[in-house]
Amino acid sequence: MTETLVTSEELVKLLGISSATVNYYTNLGLFKIKDRRGNRRLYEKNEIKELHDQIRKMRREGYSLRIIQERLQKGYRI
Repeated sequence: MTETLVTSEELVKLLGISSATVNYYTNLGLFKIKDRRGNRRLYEKNEIKELHDQIRKMRREGYSLRIIQERLQKGYRI
């Protein structure tokens, strides 16, 4: 399977979230940067879509982003 790399601007459109959210999730380690081109960060599209779905589900269940971060790092999936 080939990776489909997208910029943070493309993630904003794809996921319907703000660029600040993309930056925040990246800084928390939720969204992983796969590559860089110049000063642009590139993310793997399908991985981020799946992660975003997981984050949204856990947020709806009332979990904080810090708890979500810990759970995802331990391999927890809904």
